[in-house]
Amino acid sequence: MTPRPSVMVVEDEVPQREILVYNLEAEGYAVAQADSGDAALELAREDAPDLILLDWMLPHVSGIEVCRRLKAQSQTRDIPVIMISARSEEVDRVRGLETGADDYVVKPYSVVELMARIRTQLRRTRPGAVGETLMFGDISVDAGAHRVRRDGRELHLGPTEFRLLTTFMERPGRVWSREQLLDRVWGRDIYVDSRTVDVHVGRLRKALRQATGEDDPIRTVRGAGYALG
Repeated sequence: MTPRPSVMVVEDEVPQREILVYNLEAEGYAVAQADSGDAALELAREDAPDLILLDWMLPHVSGIEVCRRLKAQSQTRDIPVIMISARSEEVDRVRGLETGADDYVVKPYSVVELMARIRTQLRRTRPGAVGETLMFGDISVDAGAHRVRRDGRELHLGPTEFRLLTTFMERPGRVWSREQLLDRVWGRDIYVDSRTVDVHVGRLRKALRQATGEDDPIRTVRGAGYALG
């Protein structure tokens, strides 16, 4: 199965953080925690999550400044940020969104609504992880049913090749390094030699070509990695 989407909770109030972590884990997310802006920035650089829940009022470095820095750096700018704040005035909402937040939630909030907002953001950035159907050219991936078709014909892929294809199809045109594919497909806590990526990409290419005799849709980018299209 596709590795669980990861969410970082950045909240200095322990009870609030514990409630969020509990509910996120109950929904099946992998959760990282930070209790300050500095810790959040360091953690995001070391192990970028799929989404960040970011409190505005943090010690030392505010959530607004954390958001600004995240969106200014190439390795973290595409991570969806949902800002959480007790500030409910329109000017505060506008400031948060203009700083780069993808959504803005006012305290006290409904946990059910917050989880729905998280799914909405992940549907945009990691649709395969939330069961969406992905399309690229004549290839379709039904992530929920774990089915792949090319030109209407069903392909039978191994679990690793399925996760690879899902990753490629979530971001067509993006060049993925071997290390990035290892993190996304095998998981951050599992050690696999980077050459293993080449083996499984080769198997995926073979399966895609054999389906219809069509051209190989996966590009090898010398010195960088692989891309779809």
